[in-house]
Amino acid sequence: MALQNQNKVTPPPKDPSSVTLSINNLHKSYGKKQVLKGVQLQVCAGELFGFIGKNGAGKSTTIDCVTGIKPFNEGQVFVCGHDISREGVAAKRTFGYVASEPTCYEMMTGFGFLEFVAGVFGVGQQNFSSNLKYLSARLALSRAELSMRISAYSHGMKQKLCLIASLLHSPKVWILDEPTVGLDVMAVEELQKMMREYADHGNTVFITSHNIELVSKLCDRVAVVSGGVVASVYDLKNSPNLRLGLARNFMAAYGGV
Repeated sequence: MALQNQNKVTPPPKDPSSVTLSINNLHKSYGKKQVLKGVQLQVCAGELFGFIGKNGAGKSTTIDCVTGIKPFNEGQVFVCGHDISREGVAAKRTFGYVASEPTCYEMMTGFGFLEFVAGVFGVGQQNFSSNLKYLSARLALSRAELSMRISAYSHGMKQKLCLIASLLHSPKVWILDEPTVGLDVMAVEELQKMMREYADHGNTVFITSHNIELVSKLCDRVAVVSGGVVASVYDLKNSPNLRLGLARNFMAAYGGV
């Protein structure tokens, strides 16, 4: 049987209280160009969820709307029960976000930047110290490197710094937009372990990536966005045979073979 014949959107979770990210009828336009045309999606606690699509499909735009970076024309986004449009501060305290391009205050040291981020989220000194020690060890960012100005960092070091910053406040939802770009092989391997562990501890990991192999290997469910809507959602956890055919199904969503 061709796997694309199983191209069905999975039903919403039976337990609404488990939903940590809810996107309802999301529309976003840039001038006359309509990018999102009614995105519908629910993601639950304990899930490592993949969000994939070709360039320009609306992946990053969706994340920009979810995180409150950009306003949207219609619809609602709830993160851990908080409406991102009406309760922006409360919603943002519940998630950690890593953009596709690392953005830091480059005149700060790495340590100074992380200390600043911890202050914004109200992380106490004891938790900051323990979280920083643990995360910097996991991602191999040394004390000496943290003492350097960020302007002297490589792209990969900046990415590691942003990954650490996103987790300092132990968010319930971890949102990652192309997080492996610029990372070396060892860092990518460690990040994959961290994402899986974070979801297994009852949190939500929401990731966009062009690396279909990575997504099919790691994710519990995967949504394909096409034509400004979620075209299909694949449950890879309960139907592991779909992992092998994810690339084929992805191509089929765009009219490929």
